[in-house]
Amino acid sequence: MAPQRFHEQFHHIQRALPDVPLTMGPDDSAGLLYEKGVVLVRDGEEARFVEDTVRTHFTETAGLVPDHVRRLGPQAGRTGFTRIRVGDPAEGEDTVPHALGAVRAAEGRQGRRLAGRNHVMHIAVNACPGDEPVPAARTEPANPAPAEESYDPAGAVAVLVIDTGLVHDHLSYPLLAHTTGDAQLTETDGEGVLHQYVGHGTFIAGVLAAVAPNTDITVRGTLNDAGAVLESDFATRLFEAVDRDGWPDVISLSAGTPSEHTDGLIGLDGFMAELRDQRTLLVAAAGNNGSDVPFWPAAYASLPEYADSVLSVGALRSDGEAGACFTNHGPWVRVHAPGERLISALTGFAVPVPYVYQHSTYDTCRFGADYACTCQYPRHTGVLSEGREPTGGKPDQVMFDGLAQWSGTSFATPVVAGLVAARMTAHGERDPRTAAARLLAAATDRVDVRGAHVPALRPPTWRPVPAAIPALPA
Repeated sequence: MAPQRFHEQFHHIQRALPDVPLTMGPDDSAGLLYEKGVVLVRDGEEARFVEDTVRTHFTETAGLVPDHVRRLGPQAGRTGFTRIRVGDPAEGEDTVPHALGAVRAAEGRQGRRLAGRNHVMHIAVNACPGDEPVPAARTEPANPAPAEESYDPAGAVAVLVIDTGLVHDHLSYPLLAHTTGDAQLTETDGEGVLHQYVGHGTFIAGVLAAVAPNTDITVRGTLNDAGAVLESDFATRLFEAVDRDGWPDVISLSAGTPSEHTDGLIGLDGFMAELRDQRTLLVAAAGNNGSDVPFWPAAYASLPEYADSVLSVGALRSDGEAGACFTNHGPWVRVHAPGERLISALTGFAVPVPYVYQHSTYDTCRFGADYACTCQYPRHTGVLSEGREPTGGKPDQVMFDGLAQWSGTSFATPVVAGLVAARMTAHGERDPRTAAARLLAAATDRVDVRGAHVPALRPPTWRPVPAAIPALPA
């Protein structure tokens, strides 16, 4: 992955969360962002033990100040973890790696991980975007196109989309006539230009409704703050969403974080444990870092205790013949679906609205792919990379008039969530986990993703876009 893109996004997210000291690492090419000077620990004796272990280590280590180590109190509700301050973020050096190093030996004796970073959870076009949206004419059909399935309020499948909120005029788009939820808090800046991730949740809802019209979709604006939130806050917001609406049949989640750990996120332990005991299926995006580093919570699908309750989704390229250049990959990704150059609603149809690109395209794919991917086409210059050769110059501005073409595992995810819901309707299945298992068992198509032959799902109404030439004129 090109580090330039990741650093651009780091600064963008930092501006969106001005009161949170953020840092990156340990490998800045993996898209890992976290809160500086704080670790997460499970409540109870483990929290006390970690606090004492880190303070003792800092006392014995020159240059580190033990007085900064203290618990910030257990998180409210049933999330099951505590934040521990392990340094003063204002002092420059991040002490989180030192603190985590101090508990490694203790973890070996305890037989489990005791502490972890407080990651930034972000929508899966955020810390490394698949691309930015491109206007599509109103005459351009949605892709996937609407399935021939009627809406039956008595038997509709309940789907909860955890994302950015809905744009104010979303009901003007016919496919979203039965969609409810939170409004996007702020759609435009002071000059009337769309903010970068406005429409993300609306686009996802449109894709899902096209694949599975017999759905009651609720969109919650859990990630309205530039699509980013700390892990420590994310669990609370997830609980708020399911408590407000009840546990749905399916949750579509196009957000997460990479992590160097292979056993999940401490901040999500409580929520994932409750999810496991429900009948709800979590369909989660694998992320857009072009990496095999597990992206959570999608990677819970690889843990035996979550194998039936979490379905992780990677993205196929525009012709459906292989993995998209940006898609994360690895054995923890259960299935791939179309996720490049899909067309759905970005805004309603009320008033055309301008958008200024944040990132410039590249002369070659930043992940090393050899097809005409969205890293390169259509060409544009963005604000954050202004002055970067050879595409430096004035940022490009476009107008959105309803539909957009967009790419990312963010959008492959509602394709799969919709296929599960459509199967439930078609076969009269009430259990979404059983429907997902049968859907995967019936999938005979395989595609190549970084040398591995993996299952692929393609909606019958999705049309491939040739990958050998740009989909839109430069």
